[in-house]
Amino acid sequence: MAKSKDVRITIVLECQNCTQKELGSKSTGGILRYTTRKNRRNTPTRLELKKYCSSCHKHTLHKESRK
Repeated sequence: MAKSKDVRITIVLECQNCTQKELGSKSTGGILRYTTRKNRRNTPTRLELKKYCSSCHKHTLHKESRK
């Protein structure tokens, strides 16, 4: 049985530029998502990292999204 209060959790990072484009148009390009793990005790706030987005072809801000 898995513990619900694990210290390390798996999170999803989504590209913010792609998310804004998807809201404005009906393209089917998709949103780039990265998965990573974070320590819940050290970083209780939402994680924001600059990562490479292959659909935007540049480094953009990726924010932690809700599951």
